[in-house]
Amino acid sequence: MLGVFHQLLPAARLTSWLAVSEKAFYQRAFTPLVTLWYLVFQRLNDNHGLSQVQEDALAGGADHLSPRGKRLSQQLCSQATTSFSDARQRLPVEVCHRALRHIADQTQQCFDVPRQFGLKLGLVDGSTCRLRPFGDIPQQFKSHRGGRAKKLPYWCLARVIGVFCWATGVVLDSAMDHPKISEQALSARMLLERCWKGWLLVGDSNFGVYSVVRAMVAAQAQALVRLTAVRARKLARSAGLTLKPGLDATLEWVPSRQDQCTDNLARTPIAGRLLAVRVAPRGFRPFVLYLFTTLVDPLKSPAEELAQAYGCRWQVELCLRSIKSQMDLGFLECRSADMARKEWLAGLIAYNLIRWTMCGAAALAKVPVPSLSFSRARQLLLGWCLRHSKRPHQIHAWKQLLKRIAKARLPKRRKTRPPEPRALRYFRKALPCLNGSRATARLQLAKSNAKS
Repeated sequence: MLGVFHQLLPAARLTSWLAVSEKAFYQRAFTPLVTLWYLVFQRLNDNHGLSQVQEDALAGGADHLSPRGKRLSQQLCSQATTSFSDARQRLPVEVCHRALRHIADQTQQCFDVPRQFGLKLGLVDGSTCRLRPFGDIPQQFKSHRGGRAKKLPYWCLARVIGVFCWATGVVLDSAMDHPKISEQALSARMLLERCWKGWLLVGDSNFGVYSVVRAMVAAQAQALVRLTAVRARKLARSAGLTLKPGLDATLEWVPSRQDQCTDNLARTPIAGRLLAVRVAPRGFRPFVLYLFTTLVDPLKSPAEELAQAYGCRWQVELCLRSIKSQMDLGFLECRSADMARKEWLAGLIAYNLIRWTMCGAAALAKVPVPSLSFSRARQLLLGWCLRHSKRPHQIHAWKQLLKRIAKARLPKRRKTRPPEPRALRYFRKALPCLNGSRATARLQLAKSNAKS
């Protein structure tokens, strides 16, 4: 895996990114490439602590990435994790962000990605992750829920947005900010940072607003978003149409006074189609699906095929579940907001490397990537990395790994699974809840002990 990481991300490219970065990075024992690799190694490993990184570095796990004549294992003389901790703090966040995009682009180029309507399908969705209120995290990632004067919320929340490739499951781009920024504003800002030509971006009703669609069009992408019944009825009324099942009309989305937009985009009408497709999923009641797309040709993109393409959006929910549960990114143990962003991006890079391996296994076995088990692929890849970390050029062992991953396929269920309630069963102990900070609780406990 170390050789794959070095092949996808050469050291010269990191040097060029650091040259344009505002933050300086000193060339010490942990070079930029080694530091970024060990950030990814932390998320690949079950133990995310710094001591695990130090042990692997002393054992020569990253000597292949070190400059010639300067092996990392020979430069480290202590078991202390201070050198790596300082190195990852010096590494700019922009370098991690560019590395994520670069590895995602390399994955799209290395494998033949299936297309729909002549376009690659991208899925847009958002989520949140929890943080402890350490350092400057409470100032940048405040909790979105208020509380009483003496019962303020403890956990800090960070809102995250990502664009996923439907065929490979790779994270193409991501953004993180405080929860007061809406998913629509954060996704519009993320989409405008790069060109999305040749992509069909799919979003649910939360992204079916004018600002997000306008950002997709400005980024040279095609849009396919779901609309709420109220927004679809209002859009049809503005074009003089009657909203009913079977509607497939070409119109212009003219922004209203309530439709917000970023400052650098003009509020111009968007040409597209309004669709009302009746859907009858197996085991559920039929309903009408309201869609808006910028694919205006009904012959090249029929309404039924667009509805099926929107049905692929559920894949992004499975990808987010793997990121938060398998990669342990639902809760980040960080001491600063800057480090929280790096941990999130490094976790996504590790996730993309697992997806890259699954793409290779799927291409070898000629099966679709979503049919493979992500959790099993992660376990097999982690075991392979621990066994062959000092021998990066094991071609035969790598092919054997791909064959094992190709056999780890998801079961084909004959019956539809019943819907599960979105609720958690907590294991409650006979202890009161902790409200406020632990420092205040310690002072109150000391006062009560002094009185007794």
